[in-house]
Amino acid sequence: MTRTKSADMALAVLIAMVLTSTALAQTPKNENHWVSAWSSAMHAPLAFVPGQAISGLENRTLRMIVRPTIAGERVRIRFSNECGNQSLPIGAAHIALAAKDDKIIATSDRILTFSGKGSTSIPPGAPMLSDPVDLKFSAFAEIAVSIFLPTNVGNVTFHLAGQKPTYLSEPGDFTTKAEIPNATTKPSWFFLSGLEVFAPSRITSTLALGDSITDGVGAKQGDYNDWPDLLANRLAAQKGLPAMAVVNTGIGGNRVLHDGAGISTLARLDRDVLAQPGIANIILLEGINDIGWPRMKPPAPRPGDPAQSAASMESPFAKELVSAQDIIAGYQQIIDRARQHRIKVFIATLLPYEGADYYTEDGEAIRAAVNQWIRTSSAADGCFDFDKAVRDPSRPKRFRDGYHSGDNLHPSTIGYKAMADAVDLAVLRGINPLKAVKTVKEAKK
Repeated sequence: MTRTKSADMALAVLIAMVLTSTALAQTPKNENHWVSAWSSAMHAPLAFVPGQAISGLENRTLRMIVRPTIAGERVRIRFSNECGNQSLPIGAAHIALAAKDDKIIATSDRILTFSGKGSTSIPPGAPMLSDPVDLKFSAFAEIAVSIFLPTNVGNVTFHLAGQKPTYLSEPGDFTTKAEIPNATTKPSWFFLSGLEVFAPSRITSTLALGDSITDGVGAKQGDYNDWPDLLANRLAAQKGLPAMAVVNTGIGGNRVLHDGAGISTLARLDRDVLAQPGIANIILLEGINDIGWPRMKPPAPRPGDPAQSAASMESPFAKELVSAQDIIAGYQQIIDRARQHRIKVFIATLLPYEGADYYTEDGEAIRAAVNQWIRTSSAADGCFDFDKAVRDPSRPKRFRDGYHSGDNLHPSTIGYKAMADAVDLAVLRGINPLKAVKTVKEAKK
């Protein structure tokens, strides 16, 4: 090895040491706090999508599989009846390390209690935290949460697209069983909105806030190849720095300014973001549905059906047109409200979408104006240029070949990786590498 290479390696090591000490100095020591390690944004079944109504959950056990992105030894679970219209009885609840499919590692099984009791009833519109329980697991370990629902649950609070299927039992309480016999599956998470760990205060979370692109549509379910999970992999690979969880609160179809697929981001911000513990940063990627939904093309009329008048064929969102300034004003609200809680906000540029079903040229003009503001405004704490990461340089209104999943809207696994790689980890952690380099160079003199 040459002296030059040796000097470069030594400089890199010194920079890493400075970055580590800087990161550790930015957070209090010798204190523990609760921090969100996994999250899912809850919503009601979508009224305009056929087959969304959920029934038949009474006298059944649900076993749901989640994957926190940091390690833990003491945990609690956040349940949600926030979309319910009546109390939600939970007859029993357990947590354990997941094995394969619906199986758990029996020796890890723990009872979840609520104020010391093994059952509870969650009021309509409310969340509920379990009591803390000791359960040791590594980062990215799959955890099984099982609940028994003894009676009819009324309106369901759920997240439509779970990363792993939920296992639904035959009638009865199977929460204590290592395997649920004859289980059927649902693609969603039910009444389960968070897993929190008790960790040193230097350990925090970054929250991904957005729509289906954040939720991971286009990536294979269970492969954890959405951009928030891939970002979590990058953070975990940074040896010597404090762990940082990445939690996902994306909802497919969600919008900043209007309800539809879940309530609007402005309406759900307190519940899904500000109420979560240990959040240091938000990465906001949302607005393409605000632009596109009002421009959805109505379905082609059925031949010979006089009931399908022009009015009945109009999109239900056609009157919800927004401007670039409307979206930017929504961003500003998110920034201001987050900063009240000392949470930094990083905004990601909106991805290209020419060729998508709801693409229009006037919508593209709005996207371009919003992205220009994101790149040049100092309102947020920074921006990550996801648009640049996935667009075709020769046709910037479109994805690169292979970077979308087939619909010109949702990224492929390659596209999601490009997005995750576009996040500057030093910026996200609040570290100034140039300052670190300057410090090291001065120390060498």
